[in-house]
Amino acid sequence: MRSFSEIFPLLPVKPGTRIANRLVDLFFTTASYFFVNRADNALNTHYRRATGGSKAEPTMDNFQKEIDERANLALSNRFELLLFRLGTDQAKGKSELFGINVFKLREIVPMQPITRAAGMRSPLLGMTNIRGQFIPVIDLPAVAGCTPETGLNLLLVTEYARNTQAFAVESVDNIVRLDWSQVHTAEKGIGGRNITSIACLEDDKGSNNLAMMLDVEQILYDVIPSVRGDEPAPEIVRSFKIKPGAVAIVAEDSKVARQLLEQGLKSMGIPALMHNTGLEAWLKIKEMTEAAQAAGESIHDKIALVLTDLEMPEMDGFTLTRNIKREEALKRIPVVIHSSLSGSANEDHVRKVGADGYVAKFEINELSSVIHSVLEKAP
Repeated sequence: MRSFSEIFPLLPVKPGTRIANRLVDLFFTTASYFFVNRADNALNTHYRRATGGSKAEPTMDNFQKEIDERANLALSNRFELLLFRLGTDQAKGKSELFGINVFKLREIVPMQPITRAAGMRSPLLGMTNIRGQFIPVIDLPAVAGCTPETGLNLLLVTEYARNTQAFAVESVDNIVRLDWSQVHTAEKGIGGRNITSIACLEDDKGSNNLAMMLDVEQILYDVIPSVRGDEPAPEIVRSFKIKPGAVAIVAEDSKVARQLLEQGLKSMGIPALMHNTGLEAWLKIKEMTEAAQAAGESIHDKIALVLTDLEMPEMDGFTLTRNIKREEALKRIPVVIHSSLSGSANEDHVRKVGADGYVAKFEINELSSVIHSVLEKAP
């Protein structure tokens, strides 16, 4: 087996520590996401290279078991959070923990040479070449108002909404497994426009061991115009099968994503009730169901469809969808998942929980097409 230093050269983490071991674990698991849908020989070749030439077969069962365990976290309202630091907060004068969902993380690499094109402005550092792919690099400390004490040492290469980008950070701290109930919507003023939620890293609700989860959709929207998606195409005019008075229930924790969805649904002529979390949306659905039953009416006359993100505080989109599809009175309501978590693994989860459609952010015209399709199929 190769040593930690061989796998992660120049990484500012001591070999043998907990975070070092977890990063090696992440290295193999992240690699699996790339190769799990390719031919078995490609996966085995990659594994043999990573293990210094040893045969993959004796340990592949355990390796696959770990992959499956990680993937199935999403089906139990749980997820893994990579904790990292950006340096000293310019306002608070101390270093804070930040977090990102491991599912969005493609890999962690040491800082790479960056080419800065004319006209690029902070926090966009420039472009870097990682294995033949040119990726934009964003100075995350600059976004968060932090000053790295030891410099920008690492790149978190991420996949959001079918786009790949790298976030430059100072250091990584740990990987933790959390329940989405441990994540809470950030109060106004806590972290400004770029903080979407706060994760409590311990089961004790009174604990101050917290990590801030950045609103990556907002950051990318501000920094990289190409991720904003298209305006609704005026030539695509559809008539949506919605009963008079019925609404779309929307669950989305990112402010910018909520605004884009609200504008998009308005352009489609679909009235919507917006919610910050899956739990808020679920409570509203239950409230409307009880009111409809009390009035002797069908909930299908009140709710046309549910449109939900996947990653949200308190209750994720998988759990919200599963709750809806388990209820006899609700299971025929169309559910469309609209998420920046792209990839075949997540689309498999979407099918497992019974969602009727899946669209990657921010493809508003594709969203319109999917909504039209599921409403046409709805009873």
